[in-house]
This record gives sequence, C-alpha cells and structure tokens, in this order.
Amino acid sequence: MPALSPRRRVALIVVLGALTATAPLALDMYLPALPHMAGDLSTTALRVQLTLTACVAGLALGQVVAGPLSDRWGRRRPLLAGLAAYALASLLCAFAPTVEVLVGLRFVQGAAGAAGIVIARAVVRDLYSGTDAARFFGTLMLVNGLAPILAPVVGGQLLRFAPWPGVFAVLAGLGLLLLVASLFGLPETLPPGERATGGVTATLRTFAGLCADRAFAGYTLALALSFAAMFTYISGSPFVLQEIYGLSPQAFSAAFAVNAVGIVAAGQLSRALAGRVRLGPLLGTGLGVVAAGAAGLVAAVLAGAGATWVLAALFLVVAGQGLILPNATALALADRPPHVAGSASALMGLAQFAIGGAAAPLAGLGGAGTALPMAVTIAAATGAAAVAAGVAVSAGSVRPGRNRRPRRPAPPPVSDRRPGTTTSSD
Repeated sequence: MPALSPRRRVALIVVLGALTATAPLALDMYLPALPHMAGDLSTTALRVQLTLTACVAGLALGQVVAGPLSDRWGRRRPLLAGLAAYALASLLCAFAPTVEVLVGLRFVQGAAGAAGIVIARAVVRDLYSGTDAARFFGTLMLVNGLAPILAPVVGGQLLRFAPWPGVFAVLAGLGLLLLVASLFGLPETLPPGERATGGVTATLRTFAGLCADRAFAGYTLALALSFAAMFTYISGSPFVLQEIYGLSPQAFSAAFAVNAVGIVAAGQLSRALAGRVRLGPLLGTGLGVVAAGAAGLVAAVLAGAGATWVLAALFLVVAGQGLILPNATALALADRPPHVAGSASALMGLAQFAIGGAAAPLAGLGGAGTALPMAVTIAAATGAAAVAAGVAVSAGSVRPGRNRRPRRPAPPPVSDRRPGTTTSSD
C-alpha cells in the first residue's frame, strides 16, 4: 500500500479514533438515563444495570469473532457489516418493550461495535510496526480519549430534550456516520495475498500459538491488567468520591475530566518520545507512574487522608495509562504477520474487557463505606501488570534495534520516516 498523504493520514486518524470510541460511547452515554429506564420499563435498578454487563460481554466476545474474520476477508467487509449491525441494534434498543429485550439488544450492540475496536488496531498493525505503531496509537488516544469525558455529558444533555430512547437513537445515528466514514475514508489495508486461510480449526491454532508466545501473552496481560486498574477506578470512583469523600456531582465530573485529560496528555507525551526512547522503557515508566499512584492511594485510604490526596493518587493511576496502553499494544503486535494481526488484536480485546470486567466489581466488596477494596484492587492489578510485562521482556522476542523476521512476508509499513532511517521496537 503506498504511503499516505498528510491529509489521508489525518482522515485515517479521525476514522480509527472514532471506531475505537464506540465502546465508551455505547457504555457511557446512556448512564445518566439508568434511573429513568428502570421506571419506564417497570423493573429494578439491578436489572437495568444488566444492560451494561451485556454490552461489556458483547464487546469482549465480539472481538474474538471480528478479528479472525478480518484476517480472512480483509478489514473492510467485517468492519462495515459490524457498523451496520451496531446502528441497527442501537435503533432497536430505543424501541425495546421490556428490560429483557433491551439486555439482549445491548449484547448485540456491544458485539457489533467490537468490530470497530479490533479492526482499528489491526489496520494500524497493517500500516505500521514498532515505534511507528506506538506513535500512531498515541495519536489515537487524543481522539478516543475524549469519548469517556463527553459521552455522559452528552447523554445527560439529551435527557433534557428527549426521553432515554433518544440516547439510543443518537447512538444509531453515530453508527451510521461511522459506517459512511469507513466506507469512503478507510482503504483496505490487508491485500488478498496476505490473508489467512482455513476455517475454525486454523483460527484456534492461531489463538493457541499467540497464547503460547510469552512476549505476546505478557504484553497482552500487562495491557489488560492495567486496563483493569482503570476500569476499577471508573466503576468505583463515583461511589468513593461522592459518598465517602463528599464530592458533589459537579466536582466529581470535574475530577473525572481532569483525569481524562491526564491520560490524553500522557498519550501525546508517549507519541512525542516514540523513536527517541524505546517502547519498553516507555511502558515501564507508565507502569511505574501507575504503581506510585496505586501505592499512594492505598496509603491515603489507610491513613484517612482527605480527598486531595486521594484525587492526586487517582490522577497518577489514570494518567499513567497514557504511557502503558499505546506501548503495550505496539509491543504485543510487533512483528505479527498481517494474516494474524486481527486474531492478535481480538485476543487483546478479549483479555482487556474480560479481566477489566471481572476486576471492577471487586471495588464494592467492602460496601459503600470504605475505599480500601478499590485501592487494593487497583494496586493488585498494577503489580500483576508489572510482572506480566517483566515476563514479556524476559522472553527476549523483541530486541532493541532489531525485530524478528515475520513468518510470512509483510508489506512495507507506511511511515513518515525518510528512506534510510531506522527505529527500534522496544
């Protein structure tokens, strides 16, 4: 594939960033409407919350399907089919007559939206590798990092003008916009000659081979466990900061926004340093920042410190993710042949949402009166992520200044580098 012009590259960043934002949009935009939905559907708050669980499950499992399909059929066809299904499922959610129907539709919505997440990562791997991939993933964080901030705000504002089905109607419209943008703005990045062959058995063999690769497994677990720490913060902080530390809803929203800005800023720092600093040390720095925040959070909770110290620690926990996520992703996908990039991206997504979803409820084990379970869960996930990254590094599959030779020839990566320059991939 020829090198992209600056204009096409910007368009690609916007489209891929929007595709990776489908998850926070689907998860967060309707959160302000949950109490209204319980009343309108004549059900309990617990059953309405199952719609969130169903969407997370769909996002996790949908990637396992979409990733391998994109390796066999190319990136565009599974992506366009997924976006069309996402828009349709979102529209049907607006007309769900019962909470049980809504739960089922939310699963379909999540599974369809997963195509955008997994294929966006695979497209980046098709075009870039090593340092260039980490730089591109860092750029994407500037786009999709705004989604968790804006989604609940937009959802809350929509409720001023329309009942809760209006939120899902807007999500359907956004799905259609993404479908059109992908149709005209996203080229096919996996040529027919580079696509995988075989059926389910071949896909399972690919999954098994990736799981047996210590470098891939280590970096994937480091990514997933770090995400689990952040997901624990997302699920636990509304109760901890408002009910224990007395923040108003407005103050909590401001703190949430500041932390989101921190992760975006760290992502841009990672992008700026990629090429001058190897990816491994950047990942290690991010893990160190998050570990410092986690330790500070546990200490603040045990010492009975005020909200200021807790907020400072949480800022480090969240901001450090901006150094972890792009570099762990790039290192996990480094030198994967094009015909397995979709499957590798699928396993990463499955681990990310499965581990994150399993860790989040642990924040509430001690009830609403203590922040210690949230702090300990964040610290434990961060420590485990550091161990996983250490296993990946010790595997020695990616060495400074040198990449493994892929098992199948890969097309030359698209890059902004001048001919003759080199980059390192860890």
